[in-house]
Amino acid sequence: MFIDAPAHWPDDPKPEPPKRRLSPRGEKLLLVLLGFNMILLVVAPIGGVSLLHWLVAVLGR
Repeated sequence: MFIDAPAHWPDDPKPEPPKRRLSPRGEKLLLVLLGFNMILLVVAPIGGVSLLHWLVAVLGR
């Protein structure tokens, strides 16, 4: 049989906002590591070329 339900349904509870996953200290560490990696993107190829040049000089004797 048909049951007449009220026209107004109760509102759903609002979902909780997502919780932070990183602490402020963790965020700072992450930014420091990202900055360090950005510096290495520039410095590492220069160091790599220097090592290759050294290797060619040593093996070329």
